[in-house]
Amino acid sequence: QVQLVESGGGLVQPGGSLGLSCAASGTIAGIYTMGWYRQVPGRQRELVARITGGTIPTYSDSVKGRFTVSGDDSKKVVYLKMDGLRPEDTAVYYCHAAAVQSGAVLDYWGQGTQVTVSS
Repeated sequence: QVQLVESGGGLVQPGGSLGLSCAASGTIAGIYTMGWYRQVPGRQRELVARITGGTIPTYSDSVKGRFTVSGDDSKKVVYLKMDGLRPEDTAVYYCHAAAVQSGAVLDYWGQGTQVTVSS
């Protein structure tokens, strides 16, 4: 059983910073990508940032230059540092991992953590 446990998030004023952490537990043969998605009510879940192979980052255009994703595949962790937060960044943030299990790449999700940007 693979679980992703997130920490961080909360309430911050516009222009502020927050950090998110996610750790995977369980038997994983290998990690393809780890990263973060976010969702607001009534909208589809969208990619925020992910890291492939522990070294190659990908960012959505809306967060590029403000957010930094990092991770360590050997430790099965991924982090998201969010700077210059805006009210439109308010959402539930979900940790995601694409991991190899029994020869297949499977998707795993964390429980989600709320990020609220408001004055």
